[in-house]
Amino acid sequence: MFMSSSSSRLGWHYDVFLSFRGEDTRKNFTDHLYTALLQAGIHTFRDDNELRKGEEISSHLLKAIQESKISIVVFSKGYASSTWCLDELSEILDCSQTAGQIVLPVFYDIDPSDIRKQKRSFAEAFDRHEERFKEEMEKVQKWRKALVEAGRLTGFDLHSIANGHESKLIQMIVEEVLSKLNPRYVKVATYPVGIDSQVKDIISMVCVGTNEVRIVGIYGMPGIGKTTIAKAVFNQICHKFEGSSCLLNIRERLDQHRGLLQLQKQLLRDILKAYIGLNDDDEGINRIKSRFCRKRVLVILDDVDQLKHLRGLAGERDWFGPGSRIVITTSDERLLTRLEVEKQYHAKGLNNDESLQLFSWHAFKKPHPMKEYVELSKVVVDYVGGVPLALEVLGSNLFQRSITHWRSFIEKLQKHLPHQIQRQLITSLDDLDGEVKGMFLDIACFFNGMDKDDVRKILDGRGFYPEMGFDILRERSLLTVNSQNELQMDNLLRDMGREIIHQMAPNHPGKRSRLWRREDIMAVLDEYCSGTEVVEGIVLDAQSSKDVVPSTSFAPMTSLQLLKFSGGQVRGHYEHISKALIWLCWHKFSLETLPHKFRLDSLVVLDMQHSNIRELWKETKCLNNLKVIDLSNSRFFAKTPNFSGLPSLERLILENCGSLADIHQSVGELKKLVFLNLKGCRRLEKLPESIFELKSLETMNLQGCTSLKKLPEKLGNMKVLKDLLLDGTGVDNLPSSIGILKKLKKLLLRGLGHGVSFSCESTSYHSAYGLEELIKQQPFLPLPSLV
Repeated sequence: MFMSSSSSRLGWHYDVFLSFRGEDTRKNFTDHLYTALLQAGIHTFRDDNELRKGEEISSHLLKAIQESKISIVVFSKGYASSTWCLDELSEILDCSQTAGQIVLPVFYDIDPSDIRKQKRSFAEAFDRHEERFKEEMEKVQKWRKALVEAGRLTGFDLHSIANGHESKLIQMIVEEVLSKLNPRYVKVATYPVGIDSQVKDIISMVCVGTNEVRIVGIYGMPGIGKTTIAKAVFNQICHKFEGSSCLLNIRERLDQHRGLLQLQKQLLRDILKAYIGLNDDDEGINRIKSRFCRKRVLVILDDVDQLKHLRGLAGERDWFGPGSRIVITTSDERLLTRLEVEKQYHAKGLNNDESLQLFSWHAFKKPHPMKEYVELSKVVVDYVGGVPLALEVLGSNLFQRSITHWRSFIEKLQKHLPHQIQRQLITSLDDLDGEVKGMFLDIACFFNGMDKDDVRKILDGRGFYPEMGFDILRERSLLTVNSQNELQMDNLLRDMGREIIHQMAPNHPGKRSRLWRREDIMAVLDEYCSGTEVVEGIVLDAQSSKDVVPSTSFAPMTSLQLLKFSGGQVRGHYEHISKALIWLCWHKFSLETLPHKFRLDSLVVLDMQHSNIRELWKETKCLNNLKVIDLSNSRFFAKTPNFSGLPSLERLILENCGSLADIHQSVGELKKLVFLNLKGCRRLEKLPESIFELKSLETMNLQGCTSLKKLPEKLGNMKVLKDLLLDGTGVDNLPSSIGILKKLKKLLLRGLGHGVSFSCESTSYHSAYGLEELIKQQPFLPLPSLV
């Protein structure tokens, strides 16, 4: 049987546990109470042993206490004389603290103060216990403490509230129990793995007991476990409110006819415990406001995706009485912000151990995989990445399947998500506008893991509004940006996006807007030219430079804007490739220069790393949209082009171009250039002075330019320069003008031959003296004096 630290809290086996002194009440009051509870449909545990053996409470009774939602303790005059009863009471109070169990004391023909202060029969009982357990006084003290605590609880006194009428007292107890059991606890999960810490965090945010009306939001990607967590929170705290309601699957239910009206009716019925007829949504709003404004209630609103739906169920805080709590789950963080939710919690995926455990419970009905399935299980878990929905679906699909079936299933999984997962995930895209959805699909197919700023330039060229789109995708938990500024999309979301593209034309890849699978692309780029104007992007790892594609294959794809190749060659005229290209990423490009008829008028990013390029183009090209050129590790690249036709260029990356010896003087015309990387250009002896006239340049990386000996005094003209990386160069002097670079945050110097190291961060320099002070002392500063 599955067990976890939360199992006793989230899956009660009994409604009520009865604790009583058998000799006092078994055959009268407790027997009548037990019968009344059963007749009311309340699942009740009563210990029927007349004669108990041994001194210690049995494990059977301990288990029954732990698995009961409510404990009713019938205090009678002889209750304290039984060590079994005292042990039961201690365990009951422990469970009330750790598992949220409800304790209802019944003072049967005894004053509560006798229990609290241990007087009369209770004092006599403890005199005997202290004599009997003189060697175990800590046990006696524990019993005393339990009685003090129990005596302070609000309970049912036979004389003060029932005037001695046992039948009346029993009726009152049954009604109270029914009120505590209604609404019934919701089923959390068959295997609630890994939710305890998140439930604890959210309960801390909910902060039951304060008088303000508080709203707590739980957000995260579909399938991450928001609903499971919210239900667990509900089960733990609902009994602390006058009324409670857990409205699940709101988005789906609102798609139905009169969905909001039905939800309003359920909300009223759950909390008022009566059917309330409503004619329309407006009447529902008025009833909720008027009936709940003085009640302390708990409401769970699960899977909400539109503000107008919240307005119909929990529009304003003053609809609810002091101390009320509203918990909302959503995939849209922005929705919580618009509602001014004070406390927001980002639901997290499971860690590796928890993921493997949950998957194993569904795949093997035990917490660990069978030995021969361990490695295959890890493959599935690594792919899923801690998303409970997917772990449950995939584990259930693989239950009692053969190794052969598993391998086939995993191979298919790499191409097509199971329908149950796809259907759940795709809801997060339902109300995105076309541009944001297009951005999502581009990232899923092409840009996952790429630098956000580079992708922003490409998407901007596509006519999207990337900054707005990034925000929306992040708020919907569809995208994150890591500390390296790289876009990160969960594997499941990535493959959900790709599956959307595949379903456009399952049997005709040339009619899909984006292509990334090698087999599909090679089928489209064959001599039969099966591509169409629908194709917008292609990413192909050609694997071998011997792969040759006929240029005519590109001719039908007139809308092609995104093209990424690694290796491979094109046979024929490049003029057949779409002139709409925005992103050209062709690593290991085999030609020495770009063909003259390669039309790049719309190009925004040119990425040709590790290529055989010697010279980009011979003539001056006017590419008004080009913002990025990256020729890193192109070892034959020797000469930059004339830059005068590239007015929009922002990033020029020529790292490790070992043959580069000359940079065209027109580089000074790049008025928007912010990033220049010449790292590892060993043959570069000097830089055009025009570079130092650039007022836009923020980063200049010259690391490893071993032939570069000096920088001109004009360096001081670079007013916005933030990072100047010179370590590993031949520069042995700093121009005095460096002292006026007020925005310089990072300066790295490691001189050749003399082991000099110098760096600065912001205005605090890691040196015995500040840089400006050193410049004053020696206006033209040789590096050795920095030691």
